[in-house]
Amino acid sequence: MCYFSGNSYFCFSVKLMSVKIYSLEEVFIIEGIDPLLLLGVNNQKLKHILAGFPQLKVVARGQSIKMTGSRSEVAKLKTRLVLISNIIEKYGNISKEEIDQISEGKVKEIKDMLNEEVLVYGQGGGVVKAQTLNQRRLVEASQKNDLVFAVGPAGTGKTFTSVALAVQAFKAKKVKRIILTRPAVEAGENLGFLPGDLKEKLDPYMQPLYDALRAMLPVDKLKEYIENGTIEVAPLAFMRGRTLDHAFVIMDEAQNATEMQLRMFLTRMGKSAKFIVTGDVTQIDLPKKQPSGLLQAINYLKSVEGIAFITLDGKDVMRHPLVGKIIKAYER
Repeated sequence: MCYFSGNSYFCFSVKLMSVKIYSLEEVFIIEGIDPLLLLGVNNQKLKHILAGFPQLKVVARGQSIKMTGSRSEVAKLKTRLVLISNIIEKYGNISKEEIDQISEGKVKEIKDMLNEEVLVYGQGGGVVKAQTLNQRRLVEASQKNDLVFAVGPAGTGKTFTSVALAVQAFKAKKVKRIILTRPAVEAGENLGFLPGDLKEKLDPYMQPLYDALRAMLPVDKLKEYIENGTIEVAPLAFMRGRTLDHAFVIMDEAQNATEMQLRMFLTRMGKSAKFIVTGDVTQIDLPKKQPSGLLQAINYLKSVEGIAFITLDGKDVMRHPLVGKIIKAYER
């Protein structure tokens, strides 16, 4: 390159410097867990995680995952793989929701969740714990109060979380028995057409409660507890005249109880008892002119000390993603 200055030409050469970006290569070893739980079938879980790392080259073989790329990206991916491994090692599996959160970079939220109390270790290696803010409020309310009302739409975990609290209290020997009840109100159908005796007619109405128990207790143990009366699943009418001492008692579908029925139930509370009343005020199956006892109880008892009221909503829905959208559509 030359330039002119005054009466003279000046020339010089420029040597271009090339900058080479060195990549880091690191191998993550899967230890203490089944690699399939981390990688997924055909590496689907790993591919989902890697969607946020387009610049990284990753090769998974057996129990090793080789990562090649920038130091910061390799370190970030390694952090997420370690977190996923810790969840699987601790709980025996990892949910799609947890994978999604980790993939979105919500590492702190997941770590905070891991530090939360597990309510029950369920069947198949799973764990049962509060999954949403309002479910956590329900847990805290039950720990601080002997009577809690949990109201919200379908799929928000009212019943499941309540049953988990009951099983937890029973396993910790805080109560001697678990009693689950609900009104046997027909949801647009007639009990009379069902075959069998009274118990066989009523059992389908109790099925959601049985389902929750089966998720948390071995089948043989659950059968034993039901047979010896340690766990009782019965329609609301069977509660009349009783005093429920040293028991964790859950009344489900309380929106279908009349004022007198709910009053009868609440006055069954005995010594060292815990009560949770759950209901969905959008699904009242009582005759049109019959007001819901749940709505009346909330109104009458809202200022009584020692009673907590928790409201769950569409953000707490843990079923298919469409359920939350359906609830919002009906609310509109």
